[in-house]
Amino acid sequence: MLTVAVVGAGIAGLTTAAALTRAGVQCQVYEQTAELAAVGAGIQLAPNATRLLSRLGPIRLAERAVTPESLDMRHWDNGSVLGSTLLGQACLDQYGAPYYTMHRADLHRCLQDLLPAGMVVLGRRVASVSETPDGAELTFTDGTTTAADVVVGTDGIHSVVRQLFAADKPRFSGQTIYRGLVPADRVPHLVANPKVLLWAGPGRHCVSYPVSGGELVNVVATTPAQSAPTESWTTPGRVTDVLAAYEGWHDEVHTLLSSVDTVTQWALHDRDPLPQWSSNRITLAGDAAHPMLPFAAQGANQAIEDAFVLAECLRTTKKNEIPTALQRYESLRRQRTDEVQRLSRTNERQYHLADNERHPTDGANSLKAQAALFAHDAEEQAKQASAQLNG
Repeated sequence: MLTVAVVGAGIAGLTTAAALTRAGVQCQVYEQTAELAAVGAGIQLAPNATRLLSRLGPIRLAERAVTPESLDMRHWDNGSVLGSTLLGQACLDQYGAPYYTMHRADLHRCLQDLLPAGMVVLGRRVASVSETPDGAELTFTDGTTTAADVVVGTDGIHSVVRQLFAADKPRFSGQTIYRGLVPADRVPHLVANPKVLLWAGPGRHCVSYPVSGGELVNVVATTPAQSAPTESWTTPGRVTDVLAAYEGWHDEVHTLLSSVDTVTQWALHDRDPLPQWSSNRITLAGDAAHPMLPFAAQGANQAIEDAFVLAECLRTTKKNEIPTALQRYESLRRQRTDEVQRLSRTNERQYHLADNERHPTDGANSLKAQAALFAHDAEEQAKQASAQLNG
């Protein structure tokens, strides 16, 4: 049986572990923090991810998820609808899987619950990774080592494992983002009629949607920044700075931002696509492979796709076939993740147009137009590739 060491226990790492376990592949997850804390805020899960997650068994997403009725883009000043994408039942009917908004911590707990006790080892920070003739070896900061047939780097945008493939650095987008959570009773209209709302304006945009089963509303507000503040999920920001940045915007935006008690501030970075992210025994997944801006709401969704494709590629692989399996995984994923990275950068520009450049979309953001993202079944694509390989 193959042994796989997964570096990092975020959404990418836990999904990879769950998908590998489902495929009958033995794995261990190594996480640098001493505790899996509930960090982050909201996350959007599109059908290309929820259809895959539903295959993991008794994953209890629906208990804490919200199913928004639509995604509406509104004008920053007058609140007029610039474009709308139906979600809810229409999305389920068209793509056979729901569109969810969730608190990131709720998704993280759902994934944890799928894994056997002891699979995630905490307090193990990886210092380096190296390839050996018959596997790969992790060296931890405490000087200890462990070996496995395969190492998967799911350790985020600052990945230690990625350093094997590139000496690149994160690219600052020129935007900083503020995240906060509002108790639902302060903005009940946003929960009674759940939607993803995006107010787009010159140089910035604000997004809101309900999470935590409708108990909270997630708020995300971008602002231009000349220099990058500290990049962290937990760096505190100031609500007064957000309000000042959105002065003059629609009353509903101001009411929403005024309802936030605390915010965290996060500098938005991505990296250019890698020419290669796999070697004979080591590969990457999620943000370690393809960190992207959040403007397509696909970062976690693409990490989930990675996990299922990798698991399918390793499912029946013998040890001498590992290099070929990892190359197949990368070849199945690279073009798609490159395209989604480009889409995220394009959306950043689209959201921040000046008024004289912006026009109502007249259905260009319709549900049908999302087919390239939402209809994709990454696992099925991998199964078809395996079937063709096996003749």
